[in-house]
Amino acid sequence: MSEPLLIACPHCHARNRVPEQRLGQGPACGRCHQALFTAHPLALDAAHFDTHARDSDLPLLVDFWAPWCGPCKMMAPHFEAAAAQLEPQLRLAKVDTEAHPALGARFGIRSIPTMAVFLHGRELGRQSGAMQQADIVRWARATAGL
Repeated sequence: MSEPLLIACPHCHARNRVPEQRLGQGPACGRCHQALFTAHPLALDAAHFDTHARDSDLPLLVDFWAPWCGPCKMMAPHFEAAAAQLEPQLRLAKVDTEAHPALGARFGIRSIPTMAVFLHGRELGRQSGAMQQADIVRWARATAGL
């Protein structure tokens, strides 16, 4: 039997140990008792970014965006729909670079939308420009090695 995975809760950000074989069974957070997977991207800020990008055993697909960005708005429903396809193998998150400029600067985000995949604090890959749902899913799976 393999070691349980550490998974950060999208609601309270507590880390939970979940056996890999239970990922698809709707596990709940041990602290707040809400679902660990919601099939929706979570909004991340600087306070909780590392909990999901570094301290979780799930790859994290992040959409760096801004509210004034037209291509970001066009891609948003595709990114939302991709969450339903990619969870529970990946966690999806959005970072508003306007509200959290330090995160954009930390990762050298020069254009938006930019997506990046992280695992254990290491960036596995990045892609700039708006994408459709199928392309997001294909790119994320290939980049995360799924």
